[in-house]
Amino acid sequence: MATLNTYLNFNGNTEEAFNFYKSVFGGEFLVVQRYKDSPGCDGMPASDQEKLMHIALPIGGNILMGTDITNPMPAATFGTGISLSVDATSEEEAKRLFDSLSAGGTITMALEKTFWNALFGMATDKFGIQWMVNYDYN
Repeated sequence: MATLNTYLNFNGNTEEAFNFYKSVFGGEFLVVQRYKDSPGCDGMPASDQEKLMHIALPIGGNILMGTDITNPMPAATFGTGISLSVDATSEEEAKRLFDSLSAGGTITMALEKTFWNALFGMATDKFGIQWMVNYDYN
């Protein structure tokens, strides 16, 4: 079966966002590649050359990846079209993840026990990324 990984685009703050995600989920970056280290990017403005072309953080069996959008690419926009869903391995982990991801962001639905026998909550983090945190009691 194919593996589905998530790739996030940011408007110049990918490094800050991924350091935040690393503090939440732990682990080490698999790759941190700046535009300045890539062939064909030497004509870019110096400010863009320092931005991240690619970063990868393993989380469970998946990889969260990201990049900084640079000219002439259109700016990243954030909205309600996508949420990242995290399945915790314990109630305590779900609470820690939810509290960490929602810090400085907006809670859409508080982390609570649900009628479908789970602990579930939704939040948008301080970078505009929507998260759903779930722990099944089954």
